[in-house]
Amino acid sequence: MSLTEGKVQVYTGNGKGKTTAALGLALRAVGRGLKVCMVQFIKGGGEYGEHLAAERLAPLLTIHQTGRDCWIYKDRLDPQDVAIARGTLNLARETLTGGQYDLVILDEINGAAWFGLITVEDILSLIKQRPEQVELVLTGRSADPRVIEAADLVTEMVEVKHYYQAGVPARTGIEK
Repeated sequence: MSLTEGKVQVYTGNGKGKTTAALGLALRAVGRGLKVCMVQFIKGGGEYGEHLAAERLAPLLTIHQTGRDCWIYKDRLDPQDVAIARGTLNLARETLTGGQYDLVILDEINGAAWFGLITVEDILSLIKQRPEQVELVLTGRSADPRVIEAADLVTEMVEVKHYYQAGVPARTGIEK
């Protein structure tokens, strides 16, 4: 099976669940035999549960993790982070236009643009280059209004309450 018409989806906002929602869509697509690739911007820091799942669901689900295992600060960008993000942008473009995948998820791409690692124009260019039959999902906080305008579907995750504020760290199998 393959898609006849893809759309552009954006999952943004300060609430938890953007990557999780994208992975849920990936699971649904894989269940129908579609090929899915997730390219993760600024998500270094070891193996997450989704990477282990992708190994089990290969070759229908592929995940490329990029980024260093450190915090990024908007007011003092490290040139290494910029270089990694530019390389990831090239990987995203190749993945999107290469004809191998039905669903392409660019995880944390909105955040990468907000930090200044890539530009909003880079994201808009990817949207324009999207083949008609490919579904494109863009995740991350702080989606630019121009990206929101260019999308077909936008979901904003709103934090109402989160246990991080009570000091609960990221839990294996739930947040990572």
